[in-house]
Amino acid sequence: MNTNDLLSLTGKLALVTGGGRGIGEFIARGLAEAGANLIIVSRKKSNLEEAAVEIASKYGVEVLPIVCDLGKIEDINNLIDIITNSHKRIDILINNAGVTWGAPTLEYPLAKWDQLFNINVRSVWILTQKIANLMKEQGGGNIINISSIFSYRGTDEKIHPAVPYNSAKAAINLLTMNLAVKLAHFNIRVNAIAPGFFRTEMMSYVEKPEYVENYSEMLNQIPMRRFGEINDIKAVAVFLASDAAAYITGHVLAVDGGYLAR
Repeated sequence: MNTNDLLSLTGKLALVTGGGRGIGEFIARGLAEAGANLIIVSRKKSNLEEAAVEIASKYGVEVLPIVCDLGKIEDINNLIDIITNSHKRIDILINNAGVTWGAPTLEYPLAKWDQLFNINVRSVWILTQKIANLMKEQGGGNIINISSIFSYRGTDEKIHPAVPYNSAKAAINLLTMNLAVKLAHFNIRVNAIAPGFFRTEMMSYVEKPEYVENYSEMLNQIPMRRFGEINDIKAVAVFLASDAAAYITGHVLAVDGGYLAR
């Protein structure tokens, strides 16, 4: 099989959570460009439907947008019902949806800590378990979790005042490795991508005048001296989702411009 065939996702169906904007949308576009049909999920209907229409028209694939709050078990169950009734299979699961919320560490409210872990860890596990059961029945599949470079280290308060975020993403790394071992005999691969600083709507605040000092400090910590863009991550996801990575499981791949190498 040649390299182009190994990287092709033609005929595959991918579920991308948080696929209406940011890194989730970047990845959704990459998968579509490689030939995959998509189900994209988000809490915000407007972003979701706009992305679905644009991706479908540009890449000629099927894109089904589903509004879903992954923090609610009833929404996850409804999502699974739609999938089993309409498609009956998922070849690729991208667990991208996540939240962050900042406050001074010594004043961080427990309710926000619980909310962040609920979305960033608990919902990932619930959805993954349900989709992995579908993948087991269909003979295999591919799961990619979106972690963060912050899962490997502490972060300065003024750059990232969201104390539970790092711990939640570290949990995703270990969940990735654990599931890779436990699901390998079902022909299910589980990997993760740990993005660094990317130019997304979520990160746009750092370029505002009042944050200019922090923005400069962030850039100084990145050896390549720039934020990531869509082309820096979409093909990475395609690679891990494709047969080109058929012998890779349990790996967390940093895409960070050299940030973790310092």
